[in-house]
Amino acid sequence: MTDDEATNSGTADGTADDDPGTVRVDQFLAHPPAKVWRALTEPGLIEQWLMPCDFRLEVGHRYTMRARPMPATGFSGTVRAEVLAFEPERMLRVGWRDADPMSPSGADWTITWTLRPEGRGTRLFLLHEGFDPDNPLQQRARNAMGGGWNSLVKRRLAEFLSRLPAG
Repeated sequence: MTDDEATNSGTADGTADDDPGTVRVDQFLAHPPAKVWRALTEPGLIEQWLMPCDFRLEVGHRYTMRARPMPATGFSGTVRAEVLAFEPERMLRVGWRDADPMSPSGADWTITWTLRPEGRGTRLFLLHEGFDPDNPLQQRARNAMGGGWNSLVKRRLAEFLSRLPAG
C-alpha cells in the first residue's frame, strides 16, 4: 500500500467508495509495532480480539478461523486461511476462503496488514481485497465487513492492546 492509498482510506465504515472490491482501514494505535505484531500473529492473542484459530507465522501455513455464520452474505462461519507473505513487524498477508465449498459467498479474499511506526505508536493499515463487484452476496459481505473491520481494529484491537502487557 502506498502512502497515497493509506491516506485515502475510504469512508468512515472502512469501505472504499471508489473500489467495490476492497475494504480499507487506517488506524493509529498508541502501541509500538512489536506489540501490535504480537496481537496479529500469536494464536492465543488473535483469538482474544478476533477469532479462535490455529495460526502459525509461516508462509504456506493453512489454518482455520471460526466465527458466526452470516446467511445474508452466504458465509458458513468457518474461514480457511493461508499465510501468503510476511515481513516481521511490518506486513502480514493472508488468504481467506469460505471453508464450505458449496457456500454461495464465493469468498476468495486477501487481507494485508501493514504496520508503520508513527511517533510512539503504530499506524496500522488493513486492506481486504477480492470482493466481486458483480456478486450481490459479496457486496453485502463487503459492507458488513467494512463496518466489522472498522469496529474490530478501532475499538476491539485498540482496547485489547491497552490490556496486553509489553512483551
